[in-house]
Amino acid sequence: MLFTVDIGTSALKSALWDYNGKRLSFASFPLSYTFENSMHEADPSMWLRAFEAGCKMIDNPASVDAVILSGNGPSLVPVTGEPVFNGRLCAPAGNARLWMDARAAEYQAQVSQIMGGFVDASFFLPKVLKIKNEEKQLYDETEYFLGCPEYVAYALTGKACSLFPSDGFDRWFWNDDVLKKLNLDADKFPPFIRPGDPFGTLSPQAAQCIGLKKEIPVISGGPDFFAAILGSGVMEPGQVCDRTGSSEGINLCTQNRIIDARLMSYGHPIKPYWNLSGTINTTGRAIEWGCDLLGVKFDEFINLAKKSESGSGGLVFVPYLAGERAPVWNPSVRALWQGISLTTGRSEFANSILEGIGFAIRNILTVMEEAGERAGQLHVTGRLAGCGMLNQIKADITGKEIAEPKQKESELLGLAIIGAVSLGKYSSFKEAAGKMVQIEKIYKPNCKNKDVYDKLFKKYITAEVI
Repeated sequence: MLFTVDIGTSALKSALWDYNGKRLSFASFPLSYTFENSMHEADPSMWLRAFEAGCKMIDNPASVDAVILSGNGPSLVPVTGEPVFNGRLCAPAGNARLWMDARAAEYQAQVSQIMGGFVDASFFLPKVLKIKNEEKQLYDETEYFLGCPEYVAYALTGKACSLFPSDGFDRWFWNDDVLKKLNLDADKFPPFIRPGDPFGTLSPQAAQCIGLKKEIPVISGGPDFFAAILGSGVMEPGQVCDRTGSSEGINLCTQNRIIDARLMSYGHPIKPYWNLSGTINTTGRAIEWGCDLLGVKFDEFINLAKKSESGSGGLVFVPYLAGERAPVWNPSVRALWQGISLTTGRSEFANSILEGIGFAIRNILTVMEEAGERAGQLHVTGRLAGCGMLNQIKADITGKEIAEPKQKESELLGLAIIGAVSLGKYSSFKEAAGKMVQIEKIYKPNCKNKDVYDKLFKKYITAEVI
């Protein structure tokens, strides 16, 4: 059996799978983080506690052949000591700087110049420079700078590795020359591995803490987007993976690499294809914010939105609640509502948040098509993949079919695919995905809503945000 763990921003999810893609168990554990303005931090030991809880949900721990990990990013963990065990997993570290953390904005220009292209403040090197220049004691105490899943793997195996997701990521990572130019200590940056490579094997001490067999492989599933692409069945050019969660990643499979400053392009899990990508900072997080604002729970929020007409009475929401990545790449921009009137009610506010997510997705798809690609069917995945109303809104706004897979947590299924291939059960990711992924439902665009959404999208892309 394959034990898969995906560490999200707001929850750690785990599942046990057989080699045919059948999910045998599932568990989700809430995570929290601290945020204020552009600061977003989390205690990484919280990930270890949630991982331990996930292991306790396994009925037959002896059946587990491998652990496969993925997690949110780019999140940076300054690790300050070796793993220690007192009945629990522990690896001493400072607070993780989450992927949303934009406090290193003043260092992004320096990094971008050295890397030969724009590097957002949320990525690793600007964050490390900020720690070195403004938190010298923490920098000096740090033994390794690790990503989110790499930190958990370090606690499990005692081996420090850096994850290089795929070809084309050179601008966002480092080499000895880059570290020298930035005057950073190279020994704080462990060697790279790729998705599907083992971090190492489960140490006897860690195995005793969590109840799994010692020395089973702990395998890198890559970043969450890599696993989600496989687990949603996006295997051919033109197919799109729409990763829902606190943020939202749009990943278009392309025949060739596309270079466009508004987007990212890197190797697709299935060679020789490429992945054209854009990430929206706050989508699921915008819904959570909307629930808090309106004083309702998620189901009540959706029911409230259903009372609104399509188009929300002309109300347009631009969801830049924590700055924005693609295609804006500006951590300072902020959200707005445009078109509020005396007839605007709670249902219109709720519905406009859902539509704002759809407009943000359409904006990225428009940029992708301006770059010469053609986006087809969107395969949704993640915790909002089963929200039928949101899926239909996305279909209507983008004009694309939305495919809802049977397994909504496609990151976890993608990790199982990676693990199955790594253990030799399938010869390739494409073969494994073809056997293990199933599509459950297709949402087709409602042509009656085309005109209203075309008009509102023009308002969306011309909105003056500051």
